[in-house]
Amino acid sequence: MKKTVFNSKHKERGARMVEFAGFEMPLEYQGVTAEHLIVRNGAGVFDVSHMGEFWVKGPNALALLQKTTTNDVSVLSPGKAQYTCFPNGRGGIVDDLIVYQFEKEKYMLVVNAANIEKDWNWINAQNSMGAELENASDEISQLAVQGPYATRVLQKLTRIRLDAIDSYTFVTGTIAGVSDVIISATGYTGSGGFELYLHNAEALPVWDAIFEAGKEQDIQPVGLAARDTLRLEMGYCLYGNDIDDTTSPIEAGLGWITKFREGKDFIDRSLLFQQKNAGVTRKLVGFEMIDRGIPRHLYRITDEKGTGIGEVTSGTMSPSLKKGIGMGYVQTAYAQPGSVFYIPVREKLLKAQVVKMPFYKNA
Repeated sequence: MKKTVFNSKHKERGARMVEFAGFEMPLEYQGVTAEHLIVRNGAGVFDVSHMGEFWVKGPNALALLQKTTTNDVSVLSPGKAQYTCFPNGRGGIVDDLIVYQFEKEKYMLVVNAANIEKDWNWINAQNSMGAELENASDEISQLAVQGPYATRVLQKLTRIRLDAIDSYTFVTGTIAGVSDVIISATGYTGSGGFELYLHNAEALPVWDAIFEAGKEQDIQPVGLAARDTLRLEMGYCLYGNDIDDTTSPIEAGLGWITKFREGKDFIDRSLLFQQKNAGVTRKLVGFEMIDRGIPRHLYRITDEKGTGIGEVTSGTMSPSLKKGIGMGYVQTAYAQPGSVFYIPVREKLLKAQVVKMPFYKNA
């Protein structure tokens, strides 16, 4: 297994380590519920160094990204970021990712850890226009400092006005005495905060500085388990669960990142445009359990007679709401908020209701 720069720090703090996307990563330290609530109410630190980073540069960088992603990269300007996805040429999704524009001809793509090799091969295969590509995934560490106190903690370590960094914008500057740190507001928890992209050699001192600066706010490390419950409360998709090579952006409710503007001729454009106009037979929905129970990945979704109408893609007992919540694909007739369906659990049909996401609305 690969190890991030922070591996020893996790073990020093007693983390339960697991294999994830080829890395030895912390699943939890003091328990998923406690860590989840730390981020909702205070400040937590995630090691997300396993994520992948690609540089796309040169005069043909924009052309390559316009071809390979669904969102409109042309609207970006330096310091702006954008959520998007790679369509796979068959109506599915290679991966979801974030595009950062540094300069007119310089972009960074942040991709999912499990898909680094797949994404790298995919974008290279599409690079008929000769953009400059570099896979920097093994050279960059990333920390996500999340929660309502995150700004207060990090502001002690930098002269950059962190409250001026709006959602989906970023700056490059000095933090904890380390220069050339990318400070980004593109979080995955719904509780505010920043992502710090660091050179591996300079990452450990920043970890130490963050925890020293955050003593007053009782800042704590947080593992992958709470990262998953936090993103699910916000209705954020997880690749491999809620979206994959068999799900289209239109089915997944990602029409808002699928732009059909003139001049934006991307892979699967005509197919996805047809889906948008003609409709799809299934949709990804969020639902809350009415009966007591916890929906889990791959549980069936049925009508009142037990006839299958879909499948759960993500589910948990929400630490914030104290009820079972989930996401899943269902037949379009059951996709409207208020629709009722059932989740079979131990031979019982447990009632659930479609709700508008996010589930957690105090963010």
